[in-house]
Amino acid sequence: MLAAVDRARCSVDLEIYLVEESDCASRMIDALVAAADRGVRVRCLFDGFGCLRLGQVSRQRLLQAGVQLRLYNPLAWRLRFHNLHRDHRKLLVIDSTLGYVGGTGLTDEFWSRERPERQWHEAMVEMRGPLLADWQRLFDAQWLFSRRKRIWQIPLPRRQPRLPVAPMGADGQGRVAYTAARQHRDILQSLLRNLHRAERRIWLATPYFLPTGKVRRALIRAARRGVEVRLLLTGRHTDNPPVRYAGQRYYPRLLRAGVRIHEYQPHFLHLKMVLVDDWVSVGSCNFDHWNLRWNLEANLEAIDTALASQVAASFERDFTRSIEVDMQSWRARPLLTRVYQRLWGMLDKLVINIFNRSGRS
Repeated sequence: MLAAVDRARCSVDLEIYLVEESDCASRMIDALVAAADRGVRVRCLFDGFGCLRLGQVSRQRLLQAGVQLRLYNPLAWRLRFHNLHRDHRKLLVIDSTLGYVGGTGLTDEFWSRERPERQWHEAMVEMRGPLLADWQRLFDAQWLFSRRKRIWQIPLPRRQPRLPVAPMGADGQGRVAYTAARQHRDILQSLLRNLHRAERRIWLATPYFLPTGKVRRALIRAARRGVEVRLLLTGRHTDNPPVRYAGQRYYPRLLRAGVRIHEYQPHFLHLKMVLVDDWVSVGSCNFDHWNLRWNLEANLEAIDTALASQVAASFERDFTRSIEVDMQSWRARPLLTRVYQRLWGMLDKLVINIFNRSGRS
């Protein structure tokens, strides 16, 4: 990504959630400033909460170099619960011809020369070709809407685009899938369609396992009809233990249905990726009910042999680095772990029910 910014000739568009003072962010800021100095149009759209730890000196460097900087939904007391609306996308578009999408941020947890062994496990996909026009439009639209007072209420397409079923021998198809808080759940609906028609495998990785009821039921039904369903979830290394405990309350029913659950061990698994047969979805969406309720998200969905092979190899490698949870180990978990799972599970259910009732009213 840094090399791509260094080669940019016309434009650099960066939309990203987490940016904080770090070696990683400094390297990217250096590249963005250098691009602006040589006449490239540089636009940065940072989330108002995710960039709180980005210092004023770094912001001034960008602005003084001519970089256009906008913030999505800066925090304000008057917004109350609307402060929860966040731009969680991670997107870089270079000259409208080269793009990157995934789940990384600009912090040393994602890239560090000093501590590479402690980096979070994440992935970005490099994209070229006609699909980049759609990603460019997505960025341009959000750049424009970021100046609105109620930025979480944006114009949406009347009909959602769908990735067509690939004809025999067809390859290299892709589409932009995105969400706009509760207004537009394209990513969720596309995931459900593919879970329902899965024939061979469903491999799903997410760091925050709080799926909607529809996703849980689709996984269980797929496993019961003979599809290999495997979940790659975060292990003991996590940035949010309460969310991990809350999501573990779903394990027993999934295990009884034949779903295999793997908890990644080396470090924090921040990966958001799905492989259903040969269909791939990778991007910023965790597929949990919190993301789908409050966040702007964006995923690449593709049917591409080379990409599917790389994704499958990544999953297989990560499965070997994980501990598989089965019913025997689940029943043998310590009492304190059971208390945490029950406590945080009840709290998550209570809070989401409150928001559901307030949304209906």
